[in-house]
Amino acid sequence: MRFCSRCGFAMEGTMQLLAHGGILPVYQPLGEKTVSPRRRGVKQGALIILLGVLLVPILGVFSGYAPGRLSNVFEFFTAISALLCFLGGPLRMLFAAIFEEGAPSTHFTPPMSYKIPNAMPPASVSALPPAPAANPVSQWRRPDTGEMQPRASVTDSTTQLLDREPRHE
Repeated sequence: MRFCSRCGFAMEGTMQLLAHGGILPVYQPLGEKTVSPRRRGVKQGALIILLGVLLVPILGVFSGYAPGRLSNVFEFFTAISALLCFLGGPLRMLFAAIFEEGAPSTHFTPPMSYKIPNAMPPASVSALPPAPAANPVSQWRRPDTGEMQPRASVTDSTTQLLDREPRHE
């Protein structure tokens, strides 16, 4: 049930309390989004590659127009930046994908000091209603409202009088 059948109270918070043994789970505020180290590393690798796409051609152009020894210096920095950016960027992405920690799980686990010995395991939050449970032990069943007929309106009897054809005597 999502709402109380008597008062309409939203039961989501109550379900969370029951699922976590009476302890409120810690929710992340909507404004703050934390980026996992894995995602940050992949972004850094992509940024290094893009930096190489910009830096290597610029240094190559400078090495073409620089006079004498300065040309050799620009060629050296062009080669070093190409190696670092086009080899280092993918390696950084690979390292992040393999070795760094991903996004945290969505399940709430209370700290060890708050653990309750016989508490229920944490429930996963779902946008869908829970699956229907098996029939309870008692034989009670929900009444079929399709069998019920609506009450007659006060005006039904008056309307039925108008539908009759008048008698001619």
